[in-house]
Amino acid sequence: MTAPQRRDYDIALFGATGFTGGLTAEYLAAHAPAGMRWALAGRNREKLAALRDRLGVDVAILDADVTDATSLRRLAEVSRVVITTVGPYIRYGEPLVAACAAAGTDYVDLTGEPEFVDRMYLRHHATAERTGARLVHACGFDSIPHDLGALFTVEQFPPARPIRLRGYVSAGGVLSGGTLESAVTAFARFRQAAAVHRERRRAQPPRPGERRVRAVQGRPGYDRGVDAWVLPLPTIDPQIVARSAQMLEAYGPDFEYSHFLTSKNPLVAAGLTTVVAGTFALAQLPPTRKLLLRMRPSGTGPTPVQREKGWFRVRFIGESGDRRVVTEVAGGDPGYGETAKMLAESALCLAYDPLPQTAGQVTTAVAMGDSLRARLERAGITFRVISPG
Repeated sequence: MTAPQRRDYDIALFGATGFTGGLTAEYLAAHAPAGMRWALAGRNREKLAALRDRLGVDVAILDADVTDATSLRRLAEVSRVVITTVGPYIRYGEPLVAACAAAGTDYVDLTGEPEFVDRMYLRHHATAERTGARLVHACGFDSIPHDLGALFTVEQFPPARPIRLRGYVSAGGVLSGGTLESAVTAFARFRQAAAVHRERRRAQPPRPGERRVRAVQGRPGYDRGVDAWVLPLPTIDPQIVARSAQMLEAYGPDFEYSHFLTSKNPLVAAGLTTVVAGTFALAQLPPTRKLLLRMRPSGTGPTPVQREKGWFRVRFIGESGDRRVVTEVAGGDPGYGETAKMLAESALCLAYDPLPQTAGQVTTAVAMGDSLRARLERAGITFRVISPG
């Protein structure tokens, strides 16, 4: 569409005064191309002005509030791309998705909430397809390394071959209050999430042809392929990978994906299982849910020193016939430093790069693919082939 090119701002960042929003603003300030017109948006102009002064950049300030649909509509109508870091998205996210879908404005977020993504597909995908808006969720550690890493891996195989792919995640970092709140909220709503997912599967039209795509939950245990103990990882990432595979022929006629967390120490693996199970149980009741959220209040996060020590590595093992390909995606602090980088580069990619003609709710692999991977490689996130098979 050509209309967004004439808008006042190339990129608007909503939620810039939050923890991850602030990191995203810092990244944009440091890496914006010459002449980029951008804005910081939120409900507290004083905090936004203080952030602008700290960044030392000439950036506009826009009033926007999740409780004020008119303000969100204005934000969408004056922007080519809108970034939002305001979560939990199931609680605060839909009004902005609706505004961007209606205005034909590209939208990116960093949600890892499957229920939110499924609800937005059901309610706003059709509108966005009609207006030309690209609604791209999960543009942070959930789920760019996994989505683009899976695409990078299947591209190493000849076309039109069945592929079985497994992703193995290892990482080190510190949670922020916002991430904890989103996780606890998702745990508390698992029944609603399952119901909405079933509704989406009924509503989503089947893809043409005979291609098969499956996200398969693996089994915990010792995996000789990576020489580590593995646990099936119940994140949104397998869903995102499977949706990309449904849309793109590169994944072959029969594609299967499994997703794991890895640990060299079986005691650590057992401890992680206990922590996740305990958090899930405590999230079911309001009193214990409040106690969990007090552990790390919203708006707090790891210090620069802690982020400097953060890291992630995702190893992919793809098999097709007698060929076995191993690849890896790796970077720094997964939850914040690299997530802010991935989110900002996604917006820059949508704003400036020549991309396939897509619209509606689309994944990063479908909307941006190799163009975004090239940006991330230039920004220091590595994609490499370990074994070409």
